[in-house]
Amino acid sequence: MKSVHAWALALACLLPMTAGAQWQWLDKNNKKVFSDQAPPLEIPDKNILRRPGEPAPRTGSSDAVPEGTSAPVAAAASARGAARPSGMDKELQDKPRKAEEAEKARSAAEEQKIARARADNCARARQGQATFDSGMRIARLNAQGEREIMDDNARAAEQQRLQSMIASDCN
Repeated sequence: MKSVHAWALALACLLPMTAGAQWQWLDKNNKKVFSDQAPPLEIPDKNILRRPGEPAPRTGSSDAVPEGTSAPVAAAASARGAARPSGMDKELQDKPRKAEEAEKARSAAEEQKIARARADNCARARQGQATFDSGMRIARLNAQGEREIMDDNARAAEQQRLQSMIASDCN
């Protein structure tokens, strides 16, 4: 039974601590508003009377500094109070940036894929050009599957095609 009393006493002592996480501000009609959430963004800093984690001001002003507090501590307290939450979740703020980074990564991967294909095309075109420059006779299969030797006109046309591939893909 004594442990139940001890727990009840501990809970009673911790209950006022939850009230410390309260915001207090003056709304547009100069009425005091108490909430566990930050005030709307349209409320100016001068109308915020109390923030969570700060002691209640001794006077009506939010700039009240307790006696005996040094100037640097007072400046740090006022700077801490000036940092207002933006009202947006950090995850929501990062979402567009992450989407942009993913799009950049996707486009970079696509560019790499295109660059690899161009390099492969370049290598094949150079190899074909070297084959044609060697003067070797080249045979192709026609539509009926028969082997035919390329004449000078077909050879010149193929060399022209390979030259244009080299010019476009081998930059």
